[in-house]
Amino acid sequence: MQFVYNIEAGNESLIIKDDIYKYIIKARRNSVGDKVAFRNLNDTFLYTYEIAMIAKKDASLNFISKEEKIVEQDKKLHILWSVVDPKTIEKQLTYLNEIGVDKITFVYADYSQKNFKLNFEKFEKILINSSQQCGRSSLIKLELIASLDEFLSLNPDTYMLNFSTKTIDEVSDIQTVFIGCEGGVSKCEIEKFDSEKIVGLKSNLILRSETAITAVASKILL
Repeated sequence: MQFVYNIEAGNESLIIKDDIYKYIIKARRNSVGDKVAFRNLNDTFLYTYEIAMIAKKDASLNFISKEEKIVEQDKKLHILWSVVDPKTIEKQLTYLNEIGVDKITFVYADYSQKNFKLNFEKFEKILINSSQQCGRSSLIKLELIASLDEFLSLNPDTYMLNFSTKTIDEVSDIQTVFIGCEGGVSKCEIEKFDSEKIVGLKSNLILRSETAITAVASKILL
């Protein structure tokens, strides 16, 4: 891990227990006097603490220093993702966080299964673990919006991914993109976009939603 997440990082002292204790003391075998880097993921600082005391089930650490260290992509990408199976979303969040996606807004699109319920608390835990591993100084921002119309009214420069002779590579300024679900996008949804804002990938194959979103993020950000 590049750092350890703790919501209280920044305080004069920390008490660690449970999974964090097991990782630092049992897995990494850190001992008294060792220094450990923490983030709270609410600000851009990397906090250094020194282990002061180790007990059987917890340990106390004292604040040593802090350093502002921003680890982010220079370009921002906001994805509107049609709701798919939450298990699919959970698997892709790690990749999207590592690639550097700034924000994902979910919407129940025309072909989304409306019985799918999103567990944002679980999503956040996945993102925290991902940022600890890749060193990212933030998490993807997540939200659910009521409709495509509402999203487009707030983000009029949104592009749609669909079959098109115009590829993503030909557009240099994509900051917001709509990705459909397993059934693709409906005729009604397509009609909400100007033809110039419908782009495709260099593939004649039908991609699953999770493949498409990862390919798009990689094309734009990496």
